[in-house]
Amino acid sequence: MNFSTQFKHKLLKANPKSFEALALELFQWQAHHNPIYRAYLSYLKVHPTTINTIEQIPCLPIEFFKHHRILSGNHSKVTQIFESSGTTGQIRSKHYVPNLAWYHQVCETIFTQQWGQLQDFHIFALLPSYLERNNASLVSMADYLIRESKSPYAGFYLNNFQQLVDAVEQARQAQGAVLLLGVTFALLDLAEQYSLNWSEVVIMETGGMKGRRKELTRPEVHQILRTKLGVTSVASEYGMTELLSQAYARSTGQFAAPPWMKVMIRDIYDPFAHVQPGKQGGINIIDLANVDSCAFIETKDLGRVLDNRLFEVLGRYDNSEIRGCNLMV
Repeated sequence: MNFSTQFKHKLLKANPKSFEALALELFQWQAHHNPIYRAYLSYLKVHPTTINTIEQIPCLPIEFFKHHRILSGNHSKVTQIFESSGTTGQIRSKHYVPNLAWYHQVCETIFTQQWGQLQDFHIFALLPSYLERNNASLVSMADYLIRESKSPYAGFYLNNFQQLVDAVEQARQAQGAVLLLGVTFALLDLAEQYSLNWSEVVIMETGGMKGRRKELTRPEVHQILRTKLGVTSVASEYGMTELLSQAYARSTGQFAAPPWMKVMIRDIYDPFAHVQPGKQGGINIIDLANVDSCAFIETKDLGRVLDNRLFEVLGRYDNSEIRGCNLMV
């Protein structure tokens, strides 16, 4: 059994106490078996043997996924290449995934930990623009969750809002919880056209305005959705092409990460220094599910970590490109 397979077996049993040891183990392996990350560390003059804490681990700037094939270990083939959304002319990030089943297992485990068993849900996905591509990680995740839920009502919807409303109404009469996962601009389009009373439906926005609308803050978006769709709160999903894991916020925009994912906040003016909980800065993410790519990512998102291990996403760095399935500016 190779390192990747062994590590994945351990990963799904991870807990906060075991995180640092697992992260350091994976760092040492990727520092030697990921050519791009190894070259980056060499450029920084960082020798892996000098790294003893996760705070010392350099994070790879997310832009590297736009220009390089980020892979750890020897992979003769990849089963999926996830590609980020973007406007015409932008260079898009690519995440090379040797084992799509691993990504789906990670998605299901996180969903189950934070929301419950898939079979207890009727999941609807309102993801126009993403459905028009065949390489969006968000669509792959939603498709897998829908299939595994085995709900006769669940499914994908593009712009056919009336069919979506009718299907949700049917599901509401059946046993189980109803979850509507939608990109933000599409949920706002739905809210413009319908006034609903979906008090027990879980509305979950994935972010993303993609130039379709005036940019709104998350509280503004949630207020519109609560008012027009008749829900008391709006949940959020935080994920990106370069990560295999997701974080979820139930209502307040405070995201909870799975046990094998950690958010750390770097100083805006010094990318190698970290700030204290409650302080704002750039988001660094350690996602140990990225066994086969790079687990240590420096994002272009701004945020802060709270004392209760939750984190908030506050926006984007100035002059950084707007990303589709991330967060509104």
